[in-house]
Amino acid sequence: MLINKSLFEYPRKRTIALNGQLVELDRPMVMGILNVTPDSFFDGGKYQTEKAILKRAEAILTEGGSFIDIGAYSTRPGADNIPVEEEIKRLLPAVLSVKAKFPDALISIDTFRAEVAEKVIETAGDCIVNDISGGTMDDRMYETVARLGVPYILMHIRGTPQNMQQKPEYADVVCEELKYFAARIDRLRYLGVKDLIIDPGFGFGKTLEHNYQLLNHMDDFKLTGFPLLAGISRKSMIYNVLECDSSASLNGTSVINVMALLGGADILRVHDVKEAAEAILLFEKLKTVNQ
Repeated sequence: MLINKSLFEYPRKRTIALNGQLVELDRPMVMGILNVTPDSFFDGGKYQTEKAILKRAEAILTEGGSFIDIGAYSTRPGADNIPVEEEIKRLLPAVLSVKAKFPDALISIDTFRAEVAEKVIETAGDCIVNDISGGTMDDRMYETVARLGVPYILMHIRGTPQNMQQKPEYADVVCEELKYFAARIDRLRYLGVKDLIIDPGFGFGKTLEHNYQLLNHMDDFKLTGFPLLAGISRKSMIYNVLECDSSASLNGTSVINVMALLGGADILRVHDVKEAAEAILLFEKLKTVNQ
């Protein structure tokens, strides 16, 4: 595999600005998942009331999470496509409740729709936009994020949640992703988006082998010049190898998260915050011993 490093000419950025704060990513951080969906692959239906939502948000923060990622549209393979209005109906009250209870919390919203991002941020205040489509499913997303002036998680996907696992093929998944990111980073920077986070998109239009190729080359994505996010928590790339299901994949998730940290991940997006925070603590301790 040959990587064209000339695609990228940016020094690596290790900060993002959110809610008037400069968030330093000088050590890895945890992003805790809060799904307000009835059908997400692991925790669907758990957080349907305000009480449950706030309890989960508090747990994320007390267990060591730095970010709360709130999603209202299930992106598991084959998930139902819900209307924009339904996504807003689920997402906006959750964000408002979490921000009211935890005003200093760093919130991201998991949506690929510009209209949803616009409505939530203009009503509830600044949030990171975590777009699983990388702008491929809504051609207004880049302009919207630029106008709102918020950080943007740029993820790679092949297809949509409804069809992404139908025989995905790549000549070289790492090189193809790097080209994908190079083109989109140029577009976003041209529009004025300053704070980007790169997500290789584990499980989104990839086979088991593709996912492990990406994991084995996480370090290459530092070429983009932006912080890296790894979202691997309890996914099929873990439980299919272990021959179990998502409910029994916590140990495997912890192992894979450490591999992602070794590859340069700056943010771990997880269901199990305490375990991820502990993995980071041990990883950081190892680094200090080696200095």
